[in-house]
Amino acid sequence: MKNGRNSPTCQRRIAVEECFAARMDSVHRSFIREILKVTADPSIISFAGGLPNPEMFPVQAMSEAASRILGGSTGAASLQYSTTEGDPVLRRFIADRYAKRGVEVDPDDIVITTGSQQCLDMAGKVFLDKGDTVVIERPGYLGAIQSFSVYEPNFVTVALQDDGPDLEELERAFAAGAKMFYAVPNFQNPSGVSYSAEKRAAVAELLDRYGVVFVEDDPYGELRFMGEHLPPVYSFRKKPGLLNGSFSKIAAPGFRLGWVVAPGVVRDKLVVAKQATDLHTSTLAQSIMRAYLEENDIDDHVETIRETYGRHREVMVEKIREYFPAQVRCTEPEGGMFLWATLPEGCSSMELFDSAIRRKVAFVPGAPFYADGGGDNTLRLNFSNADPERIGEGIARLGESIREFLD
Repeated sequence: MKNGRNSPTCQRRIAVEECFAARMDSVHRSFIREILKVTADPSIISFAGGLPNPEMFPVQAMSEAASRILGGSTGAASLQYSTTEGDPVLRRFIADRYAKRGVEVDPDDIVITTGSQQCLDMAGKVFLDKGDTVVIERPGYLGAIQSFSVYEPNFVTVALQDDGPDLEELERAFAAGAKMFYAVPNFQNPSGVSYSAEKRAAVAELLDRYGVVFVEDDPYGELRFMGEHLPPVYSFRKKPGLLNGSFSKIAAPGFRLGWVVAPGVVRDKLVVAKQATDLHTSTLAQSIMRAYLEENDIDDHVETIRETYGRHREVMVEKIREYFPAQVRCTEPEGGMFLWATLPEGCSSMELFDSAIRRKVAFVPGAPFYADGGGDNTLRLNFSNADPERIGEGIARLGESIREFLD
């Protein structure tokens, strides 16, 4: 009976399982991370991950930056604890880059974070109580849905149109007592949609009128391949909210370096929330990034990324027009990393996924991006992390799967 149900070992196991916080019941594993396990097979052409292309990583320049840091007089300091707000030189650099884009940001209002994903968790800690209403785009970023779910809010979704959110739906949600609005106005994940200048101004006016906290996520804003650059909603506001950014898409995702811009009183609360999580973001990662930026032109590097991803996007759009049935609608974004496809009503992208995997091609089914259900006939395609030849072959395979599925 040593290993029976009444043994101390079994009793401890049952006790632990019964002690999980109730809030974890509403938080699920990342659907995309689970799909990536399936696509680990190198024979599969994957459009599933939201991954930057590793060929764009400045490996040599980063190696040289790391050598300068660890081999120089600041080597020991780069391995020491640091301030929660982050490296002041790095924060000044971020503020200066915003200034080049016409956005005024005080470096003291910037907090360096462990990836922009941490910004979402910090915002949830600071602003959300159980039952608070969070407005999110439909479809919305899966990582935000997962992050905010920990704080047990009530999600209300607002439809995305070709130029941004449905303003009537947005105002109804705000008027009903929403506390927070989370959005990705530039090349949204998953749809690729960007807000027009008119929509940005209108959203800013609604936010100011109703006093809703705005978490503006902008990891893709610099990845514009065509069209006119537009300022963030942050620039249109009388009462600035939170503006999140990241080095992951323009330098190195493995460093997990992001930032949040927030006015002083909010920044102070975010600092407290971050201290409770990790004290501060990696001193070494910040030091290497700073050294890299001091010796290299990040704007030239970003331009190379734009040119590369722009070619990838062009190939994917062309091949979709060639191989997808006419009944399938796809977005054609002017930047970012994603296209969004909509199958005819009644078609399940989950079922299509199984068929596509048999043809060695993968995507992300759209349903997990809908916080309130739906989206069964949608799917996301990533074009950044595959070369043009594999994009062409993968879209041809996927087109065959779709046609077979529809027939």
